[in-house]
Amino acid sequence: MCGPIALSLGLNPSNPIDFTTRNLTYQFGRVTTYTLMGGILGIFGLGASFAGIQQPLSIAIGILMIAMAILPKNLGSDQLGFKPFSKLMYQIKMGLGKYLRQKKYSSLFITGLLNGLLPCGAVYAALTGSLAMGSIQGGTLFMFLFGLGTIPLMYTTVLMGNAISVQTREKILKILPYVMVILGILFILRGLNLDIPFISPASENLEVGVEGHNH
Repeated sequence: MCGPIALSLGLNPSNPIDFTTRNLTYQFGRVTTYTLMGGILGIFGLGASFAGIQQPLSIAIGILMIAMAILPKNLGSDQLGFKPFSKLMYQIKMGLGKYLRQKKYSSLFITGLLNGLLPCGAVYAALTGSLAMGSIQGGTLFMFLFGLGTIPLMYTTVLMGNAISVQTREKILKILPYVMVILGILFILRGLNLDIPFISPASENLEVGVEGHNH
């Protein structure tokens, strides 16, 4: 959904300064939503950490990411019977239609905010990752960095407009499932305590470090 909405903004690149400020206003609207959602899920991740289930949660999230990458794309909310979710998405799309017709900076920012709430496999994968961070700060930072990482591609999408062919967009979309699988594997390894530096640190080492700090 991000691409079509970006192409519908109708920004004129002939004025570079105006185009850049308007484009970034929209982009940071998306990043703001991602960051807030990351903080919210970070609360649940913090609870899991206190409950001592952070490792099983990391493994479960990794499996979920891989499943999301390989499941058929036509398993949407309508097919699964999530009517409340479908109604919410309808309201968000109605709001997007309203603000897309306006060219004010505030409208562009709100468009970005609402866009961040639309279904997107890459965003779902990132959100599950923020849940595994185990803290509010970690979840917030994770999604903030994810949002920043999406800006170059989305900024270019608005800049290039229809110059980006459908074939090119499809090629980019085909890469995303592979990225999700790789992230899923990393989260599974993270939860397995294999004592691999940075990838799968052993929890015993972490506990020793905490005890030593307390002493």
